[in-house]
Amino acid sequence: MKTYQLSNGVSIPKIAFGTWQIPDGEEAHRAVLYALEAGYRHIDTAQIYGNEASVGQAIADSSVAREDIFLTTKVWNDKIGVEDTLASVEGSMTKLGVDYLDLLLIHWPNPKAIRDGIGWKERNAQVWKALEDLYRAGKVKAIGVSNFMEHHLEGLLETAEITPMVNQIMLAPGTPQPELVAYCKSKGILLEAYSPFGTGTLFQSQEAADLAKEAGCSVAQLALAWSLEKGFLPLPKSTSPENIQANLEIEDLVISPEAVAQLDTLTGLKGQLDPDLAEF
Repeated sequence: MKTYQLSNGVSIPKIAFGTWQIPDGEEAHRAVLYALEAGYRHIDTAQIYGNEASVGQAIADSSVAREDIFLTTKVWNDKIGVEDTLASVEGSMTKLGVDYLDLLLIHWPNPKAIRDGIGWKERNAQVWKALEDLYRAGKVKAIGVSNFMEHHLEGLLETAEITPMVNQIMLAPGTPQPELVAYCKSKGILLEAYSPFGTGTLFQSQEAADLAKEAGCSVAQLALAWSLEKGFLPLPKSTSPENIQANLEIEDLVISPEAVAQLDTLTGLKGQLDPDLAEF
């Protein structure tokens, strides 16, 4: 699989298999195992997804060597200090059955529980210090954030010794987030695109369907090609073997600049949740 290069030189596969909302147990195990068999080499999970154990078991049961898999997890909102962050990451690695992670992210920048307490800036500084410690110790090959808007990144960079290598945000047709994307690129931060199908709302768009027909591909493949065209790293999720395979068969799909621009401006689709207003 083709790769991007992070700011620290680490190679990261250009398409990841997302596992959000795939239940722990047989369903998650089967989906991840099939994804690896189909050719995915980048698997994305998180503490809050509750499926780290099944993701790890699928990795162990696959024929793909651990060193050939790029594995990501994320620190959840209830971690606010260095020590509880470190303990939670050790717990994640135990569930995943691994002794290192390829990428570790802070999942959300402004948890509701700390808004009337220490505040997001101090919380993120503490959690980020833990990630930096893990990175320096070789437990994690790359570190980054998720759902961080520009002001959250600016706040983090006031104290960070290492600039985040990744920001995983919602990027999909209709939600290109150009200002935030430009800011991240100016800092050498790679954009990962979660919910690349607008959490499914893209499939209700007749305009997207017409563009996909013109390009000779599915709507899902069109959205992923749009993401790659913009230099994003999309994280498609599916439990269907057919869709898992089809979502991977887009690296050579080229769509016109006109189609890219039209997809940018689609309306009526679900967009990025404001992390400062999220109820969690």
